[in-house]
Amino acid sequence: MNRALKIGVVMDPIDAITYKKDTSLAMLWAAQDRGWSLHYMEQEDLFLDNGRAMAQLRDLEVFRDPESWYRLGEPKATPLAELDVVLMRKDPPVDDHFINAVYLLGFAEREGVLIVNPTQALLECNEKLFAQQFPQCSVPCVVSSSDRVLRSFQEKQGDVIFKPLDGMGGSGIFHIGPEGRNLGAVIEQLSERGQRKIMAQRYIPEIKDGDTRILLIDGEPVPYGLARVPMAGETRGNLAAGAQGISRELTERDYWLVEQVRPTLIAKGLMFVGLDVIGDYITEINVTSPTCVREIDDQRGTDIAGLLMDAILRRLG
Repeated sequence: MNRALKIGVVMDPIDAITYKKDTSLAMLWAAQDRGWSLHYMEQEDLFLDNGRAMAQLRDLEVFRDPESWYRLGEPKATPLAELDVVLMRKDPPVDDHFINAVYLLGFAEREGVLIVNPTQALLECNEKLFAQQFPQCSVPCVVSSSDRVLRSFQEKQGDVIFKPLDGMGGSGIFHIGPEGRNLGAVIEQLSERGQRKIMAQRYIPEIKDGDTRILLIDGEPVPYGLARVPMAGETRGNLAAGAQGISRELTERDYWLVEQVRPTLIAKGLMFVGLDVIGDYITEINVTSPTCVREIDDQRGTDIAGLLMDAILRRLG
């Protein structure tokens, strides 16, 4: 395929991204470098008109300039079917607004637009629950809103991490030790007094060495991950929580974990996925807007977004 593609992106406001590490920006650079046109929308710009997915689209140019990294045109109501690809890069939470946006993108998908990642997978694959489909890769875990179930799990496991099912960036993550201090308050807050299901996982002490993000493109792993090493006194390996990102080569165990999940990712058509690995275990499978591309590229000289664009071209070809 030699024609120039038309690439749409659904993302958080581009004026508020962090220039030095934003993965969506890397994708936009890679697409523009190939001569493809860019078209920008935020979640609220999507709408349905007589059964057709539409958006208030703006033409977009991006620049490698930390002072001025984008230029937007005027919004114009446009059928999404005029695009070849839409990158769904809206960050969690996966709330009603996100889900409704995915439903609308499904209408464009049915008209032949490639959505990355596919809408059915976005709806099916909660990033924390999806990993539980692979118990051979996971630590002991329960998901419940029941105070009794959650307390019982903590009593049995001792060291436990509690977290919401729809958070990101380390928000709402609590470490409760064997003494159970503040356990009731944590369960009450996260579960909203038993109204919301939350996750409890056995604590993995290897978190001190980092929570490694492994990126897969069309099922193929990038050979380097990003170990997000927590700050002193922290248990959260999230860059947003102050962790330091250190790139490392994938280990034999990492490749084994990848092989466990790869057939399912391919079957679901997932083109860009981030596995979170602590020690020997997968803790999350990120499918909404995986990050860490820029940090790995900067440390390893890779072009991960370029690999994704090549995969998109092959998929359309």
